[in-house]
Amino acid sequence: MEQLFSWGHKKRYNDFPSYFRNLFSERVQKVSVDAGFTCPNRDGTKGRGGCTYCNNKTFSPSYCNLETSVSQQVKQGIEFFAKKYNSMRFLAYFQAYTSTWAPLDDLKLLYEEALQHPKIEGLVISTRPDAVDEELLDYLAELSKKVYVMVELGLESHLDSSLEKMNRGHTFAESVWALEQTTRRNINNCAHLILGLPGESYNDWLEQARVISSLPVKNLKLHQLQIHKGTVMEKQYSTNPDQFPLFSAEEYIELVVDYLELLNPQIIVERFISQAPPDMLIAPKWGLKNFEFVAKVEKRLKERDTWQGKKYSLQ
Repeated sequence: MEQLFSWGHKKRYNDFPSYFRNLFSERVQKVSVDAGFTCPNRDGTKGRGGCTYCNNKTFSPSYCNLETSVSQQVKQGIEFFAKKYNSMRFLAYFQAYTSTWAPLDDLKLLYEEALQHPKIEGLVISTRPDAVDEELLDYLAELSKKVYVMVELGLESHLDSSLEKMNRGHTFAESVWALEQTTRRNINNCAHLILGLPGESYNDWLEQARVISSLPVKNLKLHQLQIHKGTVMEKQYSTNPDQFPLFSAEEYIELVVDYLELLNPQIIVERFISQAPPDMLIAPKWGLKNFEFVAKVEKRLKERDTWQGKKYSLQ
């Protein structure tokens, strides 16, 4: 008989879909919204040019359009998914760029416009650790008493040297602050991290798992470094490809399993990989869909007879 793990089921990691099925009575889907935000390292507040790896077109669905209102994008997104499933609830996912980078009064109007749709159960707000302040978090804390709210924080790395190379414009100390402040207010948070950044080593990535495990992280999104067309990193890669330790799928699976072994079992793992549209992706090209990659990770966890947090208690 397969064992039940501390998160209450037989999967060898604390997976997000199982958590969400327990949290909501129906299937829940994120509906992406582009509200026309920019970023502090694009508009000159902290820098220009944005992050070296970033091309936001890689994760903007076709129904997102800056000429379309938030409510219309939500409606179109819901109609898109409703064709596939009979019964479903939705979260409005403010995904593009830094979705808190506006005056609070403007943010309230945008968020609450999305919440007016009867099938919207809450908000997922993608942002940067340095683009949230106490006033905004106090508002989101009040909102989270009525609806589901998650603040998704782009940490990207635990190393300040990597953050500087990527032109992030913030430090890891600011990431820690944002995680602590969201947790203190009972706001769901999600830490977003990239594995495979130039200048980082395998030991750095395992140390990152230990560091993240010591912080108040509710959900975790990992993904492999990808080189996207139209980015600063594309130019860097074309000039010095040897500086980019791009993984094969098999290498990355082993890293994910090693990372999971060290990860606090209370952290809910939402994602292992990211997938840019094929016409925008330069490297690596694995030809794997997300569910196929997850199946390979689950298979490898079983082969190694290991699980999330197996080595966590030994830290």
